[in-house]
Order: sequence, then structure tokens, then C-alpha cells
Amino acid sequence: MKGNKKFIISGAILILIGITIGLILASKFDIQTKGFSEDYQISKESQETLSKIGNAMAEVVQAVRPSVVNIYTTKKIKRQNIPFPFNDPFFRRFFDEEFGDFFGKQREFTQTSLGSGVIVDGVNGYILTNYHVIKGADEIKVKLFDKRVFDGNIIGYDAKTDIAVIKIKADGLRAIKWGDSDKLKVGETVIAIGNPYGLNLTVTSGIVSATGRANVGISDYEDFIQTDAAINPGNSGGPLVNVKGELVGINTAIFSTTGGYQGIGFAIPSNMAKVVMDNLIKHKKVVRGWLGVTVMDVDPQMAKANNMKEVKGAVVTDVQEGSPADKAKITMKDIIITFDGKEVEDSAHLRNLVVSTPPGKTVKIEIIRNGKHYSVTATVGELPAEKKVSLSDSVLAGIYVEDLTPKLRNQLGLPSRVNGVVISSIEQGARAEGVLMRGDVIVEINNQKINNSKDFAKVAAQTKGSATVWFYRNGRGLYTILNAGE
Repeated sequence: MKGNKKFIISGAILILIGITIGLILASKFDIQTKGFSEDYQISKESQETLSKIGNAMAEVVQAVRPSVVNIYTTKKIKRQNIPFPFNDPFFRRFFDEEFGDFFGKQREFTQTSLGSGVIVDGVNGYILTNYHVIKGADEIKVKLFDKRVFDGNIIGYDAKTDIAVIKIKADGLRAIKWGDSDKLKVGETVIAIGNPYGLNLTVTSGIVSATGRANVGISDYEDFIQTDAAINPGNSGGPLVNVKGELVGINTAIFSTTGGYQGIGFAIPSNMAKVVMDNLIKHKKVVRGWLGVTVMDVDPQMAKANNMKEVKGAVVTDVQEGSPADKAKITMKDIIITFDGKEVEDSAHLRNLVVSTPPGKTVKIEIIRNGKHYSVTATVGELPAEKKVSLSDSVLAGIYVEDLTPKLRNQLGLPSRVNGVVISSIEQGARAEGVLMRGDVIVEINNQKINNSKDFAKVAAQTKGSATVWFYRNGRGLYTILNAGE
């Protein structure tokens, strides 16, 4: 009995001690909580500043959103009914006789895609977007901010810059204001608006991460604005605007290993887009300037040998006879440092400056020759049209190629033993579309070696029926068979 009393008393004492400790801890926690809220209050000034920034961003978005459109496209594609592995030439050689009809049949599919665009002329209904958004489309639908939907008609496109202009017939369109992309600074705030994953009029913001990005491998003429504003599939063709609500870029692509946003997006500068757009509306094609030189980047050794303070400019490696550069007495080894009053950063920058110059314009060019500075003038010519094989003549028609230069060889990671021509683009509707692609290096056609563009043109012109094409892609040797079809 005495033992039980002692046990009960001990238990009661422990409970009292526990309650006391709990009250003390609760009191301390309450004090710390009160101290936390008192010490970390947001000042009125900070709240007002953040509110002003938020309201300012909202005003910009509200001003721009009515100019942004969603673009929906559909196209019909035909595919041969050939299951794996019977599409392999080895299998078809033995089974064509028995299953020829099965192999030859084609099924028609409807492919849909989405993108974005921006109204640049409310009176005429012109909308700017990416070429890859409307490429090959049989039908284009444009959905406006106010939910109205219209048929879109293609005015023109330029695959080399990935720009397209479409037109709709509608009243009450609000055009966006043009901005000067040349004045963009790294670190400047920008806003991207578009239709990612079909989510209408999504707004993201970020900064300009870099300007003048080239050699990205997206288009032939690259001068991209790089931004960390989230750009995802479906944003293509939508506007990139500054804090004034002005158009400074056309969202074009992302750099991603997953297919989604990873902090690196690219936009075509508004100044480049406007030049292309004006040409497409006026001429139905893009008229580009031409100097007639082949150039490469300046390296540190060359800069040092020519007493240059900075590693900038473009080294002339070849001059085409009779070209504007030839008439201006520009020679091999000259280093072009300025063109028409603008400093030349590298070979890609010079290329963009030249093609953006109207043919017939006389420009001043500063060069360094053997360490000495000279100034020459040249009248810019019109870039000659690329030579291609007529669509009616060859199964290889519509393939644009260029000779394999040391720079291209290095970019593509090709071994020295590989010779051939690099595919620069493939025309819509060509037999090679969807089979071969830009950047592939064609090395052989129907057992004939292809060493340069002249070889390609000669062999292609003679290839009427089918063509067995051997090529390199991503460091691997591959082949495909192109058939003329019906």
C-alpha cells in the first residue's frame, strides 16, 4: 500500500513538472513568434515599390495582349503502309513481288499543330509568325484575343530566317508597337506572350540574357536575342516585348534536353523581322544584300599579328571575281572591322549586316591589311538565287546544298576522311522532306562520290527514278532510298 502511494505521488510530481516545462516552452515560443513577426514586417515603402512594379508589368501585358493571336494549323500527310522491318530494302527485295500492293498503298493522316503570332498591321490584317508554325499547312485558323476565329492566308515566308507573314480579314484589330531591337541591353526586362501547350495567352517574364547569338543551328541567318523568359512549345511566333510594350523579338525556339523550358530561349530581333516582313509584303520574296566574300572569325593569333586590341572582325578567305568586294579591291587576308558604320563582331555578324543591306546601297568598309588600317567603299549587290534542281526533273529536287568548308566540318564534327556537301535546306514538297534534313552531309548518290556542289548538281540532274543516298548525320554514316513515286 505504501509502495502504491509513493508511486502515485511520484507520478503526480512528474506530471506537474511536465506541465510546468510545457508552459515555460510555450511562453518562450510565443515570445519568439511575436519577435519574429515584429522583426520581419515588410515596410510600407517596399510594399509600395513592389506594387508599382507589379502594376506596371500588368499594364504592359494588358496593352499587348490584344495584339497576340493563337494560330492553329492542319495539314494532310501521306505515309506508305510499310511496317518495320519490311521498309528495309533487303526485305522489300524478297517480299515486293508477293506483297507489292500492300507496300505501295498510302494512308492519309491529318496532322495538327499550334503556335502564336502577333498583329503588326491592324488595317491590312497582317500577322507576323514563324515559318515553321505554318509550314506545309493546308488550313490556318487564327484565334484573336476576343475569341473570334478567322481563316489565315499566307502572304509570304522566308525559311532562312524562319519568318512568315499571314493575313486575316477582320475589323477592330489592334497592332503592336514596333521597338528597336538594336537598342536592347543584356539584363533588360522582357516579356514573352504566346500559346504554350495550347494554354491561351500565357505571359512569362525574364531578362535579355544575350544578344547577337549565332551558330545555334536553327536557321540560316541567325542574330538571336537570348532570354530566360519561359518559352515552351506553342510560344513560337509570339511576341517578345520590352517594358514599353514594344515588339523587340519574335519568339522562335528553346534550347532544351527535355523538350521543355530550361532557361534558354531565342527570339528573332524585331529589326530583322521587319526587314523580312516588308520584303515579303512588297516583293513576295526577300531581297538580300551581297558582298561576294567568304569569311571566318578572327582568332587571338591573327589579332596579335595585326596589332589589334580586340579579337573582333571577320577575315576574308576568298573573294568572288566580279563581286562588289572584288570591285572595292578587298582581297584575301583582309580583316573587315566595320561595315556601313557598324563594328563587326565576327563572321556571322558581318553576314547578317550584309544581307540586311538593300542592294544598290554604297557603304563604307574599314579593313586591316598587314596590320594597317584602310577604308574602302563598295556598292552592295543582290544575293544571287541559289541553284537548285527542277522539281520535275529529279527525285533529288528541292534539296539545297553547300560545299563542306573547314568551319562546317568542325561544327559538324566530321572526320577528315569524309567529303561531301552539306544540306542547307529542303524545299517544301520535295521527296527528301522528312527523310533528309538540314545539316546532313551527302557523300554518295547511286554509287557516285559527291565531293562538291557541282558533283551533286550533275548527279541529281541525271537521277530521274530512285536514288540511294549515303550521308552522315551526328557522326554516323546512314543511307536512304528516295523514290520518284506517282
